[in-house]
Amino acid sequence: MLEKLYTIPINEAFEAADGCPFCALYKKLEGDELSLILGASMMEPDVREVTNKKGFCRDHFLKMHKAQKRLPLALMLESHLAEVQKMLKPPALSLKDKGESIAQSAKKLSESCYVCDRIEFHFEKMFSNACLLYDQDSDFRAKLKNQPYFCPEHYARYLATAKAALPKRRYTDFVDDIREVEEAYLAKLSDLIGRFCQKFDYHHAGEAWGEEKGAVLDSLAFFGVDTGEKKK
Repeated sequence: MLEKLYTIPINEAFEAADGCPFCALYKKLEGDELSLILGASMMEPDVREVTNKKGFCRDHFLKMHKAQKRLPLALMLESHLAEVQKMLKPPALSLKDKGESIAQSAKKLSESCYVCDRIEFHFEKMFSNACLLYDQDSDFRAKLKNQPYFCPEHYARYLATAKAALPKRRYTDFVDDIREVEEAYLAKLSDLIGRFCQKFDYHHAGEAWGEEKGAVLDSLAFFGVDTGEKKK
């Protein structure tokens, strides 16, 4: 079943046709979740109870720090650290348990992130809705064909989700369409990066730069790396 909550941002990302649409969707989800957790959600008791136990991954701790909202972050850290103290200091250790339970608790904590979990909850639905849109909306099928590319991670996930979500005949069309997009971009990108490298050969000294000037940033973006740099 298509959910309007997700179809609107999906269509917007595909209409933009600016890089991998799922990278754009992930970035928006992440920004929304970070804004919420450093804003209104931070003081909600049920949310704080979960963040105290789950904590955050290194990447999202860093991004919250960079948001320069020191008090909300400090308040979350205060209650989260109190919970961590309990988790890593069990009441007593038996002769058999010489720290194994502490190690397990620490490992669980290191693999847990409230923001990652929130993003994944919505992101999964975006992939399934993007499959349903392809199945039910001819305009969306045209939008997919107009994409520049899909990063390898999201290309794989979109294909896997589509295999489970689409009727066999529609899935065959989907694979043909998305492969055409991906393979055409890879051919173009390979040509550009090759021409970029050639510019450093003395045989090409003095030649004017063309589209290949941005090939390194384009290649990194294809692999899902957001450098924050703008092409010149």
